[in-house]
Amino acid sequence: MDNNRVIIFDTTLRDGEQSPGASMNLEEKVKIALVLEEMGVDVIEAGFPIASNGDFEAVNAVARRVKTATIAGLARATKGDIERCHQAVRDAPRHRIHTFLSTSPLHMKYKLQMEPEAVLQKVKDSVSFARTLVDDVEWSAEDGSRTEHDFLCRCVEAAIDAGARTINIPDTVGYAVPDEYAALIAMLVNRVPNIDKAILSVHCHNDLGLAVANSLAAVAAGARQIECTVNGLGERAGNAAMEEIVMSLRTRPDRMPFTTGIKTEQITRASRLVSAVTGFVVQPNKAIVGKNAFAHESGIHQDGVLKCAQTYEIMTPESVGLTRSNLVMGKHSGRAAFRDKLKHLGYDLADSAVEDAFVRFKDLADRKKDIFDEDIVALIDEAVYRENDRIRFHGLEVLCGTRHNPPKAELDLEIDGVVRNVKATGDGPVDATFNAIKALVPHEARLLLYQVHAVTQGTDAQAEVTVRLEEDGKTVNGQGADTDTMVASARAYVNALNKLLVKRQKTAPAALTA
Repeated sequence: MDNNRVIIFDTTLRDGEQSPGASMNLEEKVKIALVLEEMGVDVIEAGFPIASNGDFEAVNAVARRVKTATIAGLARATKGDIERCHQAVRDAPRHRIHTFLSTSPLHMKYKLQMEPEAVLQKVKDSVSFARTLVDDVEWSAEDGSRTEHDFLCRCVEAAIDAGARTINIPDTVGYAVPDEYAALIAMLVNRVPNIDKAILSVHCHNDLGLAVANSLAAVAAGARQIECTVNGLGERAGNAAMEEIVMSLRTRPDRMPFTTGIKTEQITRASRLVSAVTGFVVQPNKAIVGKNAFAHESGIHQDGVLKCAQTYEIMTPESVGLTRSNLVMGKHSGRAAFRDKLKHLGYDLADSAVEDAFVRFKDLADRKKDIFDEDIVALIDEAVYRENDRIRFHGLEVLCGTRHNPPKAELDLEIDGVVRNVKATGDGPVDATFNAIKALVPHEARLLLYQVHAVTQGTDAQAEVTVRLEEDGKTVNGQGADTDTMVASARAYVNALNKLLVKRQKTAPAALTA
């Protein structure tokens, strides 16, 4: 392996899915995995197979579909977890067991309730057992950045002796700062005698906004694998954002002479897909993939960019797959133009999905004069990535305003293939609509967030609604888009309920890793 080559380990499907509100079904995980494979991700951590039968099946489905990337599954340091992980990933041409154990004094005392020597022995036993099942074993020292150096060195040396090919040092709680984290990696390189037999990896969380900076500092100190997620998705404040890491290395080879195998032109496509599947909207000022990342409103900036793009752009929009098409879309546009637009936007859909989306597009074009790229993105997200939902929106009529008190809503939903109708009232049109949904789909989930924003400008703009529901400690986000805000609201609530059904089937085990 080229010593300057950095392995990209993407954990969007595992750590990313642990984000409160994010959930992915089997088909969605496979779609994301195939996009990650196509863009050149080296290792895809597909999930936590022991968590549930659904997660096991999803990891196994990814393992059977992906051909070039290594498929990893996560396992705690127990025989049952490791065996289940092996069963899930073994169908992949390249597969890995990723097992972990806490090593910091805080975690050992309060979480594991184990003495250091017992932890060290468990490291040896778990890695040795995993090594009997697969050649490629990764071991992680959970809360590694807060682990005593002497003990961390002993654990790392023992894991390598037991057969681990990759050693991951997570900054599990996002506590480290770049120079400190780099010094930790350098210390392991200098003190662990068998460190040359393994690849050092890092997994940084963004609690202090330093996940990417810490990851890059670690690479400069000797790490050669970075664990990251698309859009920085992950628990709490998220993980190191894959797109930021990759573009930092590509943009600043003068200071960081390292390479990856990522086809950066597919970054925007991956970002949009993950956002659509999880319902997590990318903030406008997000680096690399945010809506404003390549926008210039200041007159001085606009003047500079027009004269020479490099005055204010350190990378091109095209380098991350952001292209602008001059193709104007409207109600007279045909399938060929629509398919070409989808290609420009980074979508590669099956014929049936294109046809479904085209029908929705024509309906939108009848109601909206100007169709912007953002409209089509919202339409695709709404129409395509929900094909396996058990609950489907069919129709809504709302009566509200000063002449209708209380507001009334009549709703049609398809539930497990059967269309049902109900009428309900509420304190307002949104309340009436949501009460109608509750009447057809009884549940105890609480509404934590209701948010509306316009996809584009104009009074005929599509409204994109985000709904967050909570049930028994599980939170989900739902999204819906339509030129009618009430219809968008209903779609968002139904989307959230479908995700809640998926969440109910997943009961993640305790002691999740970084």
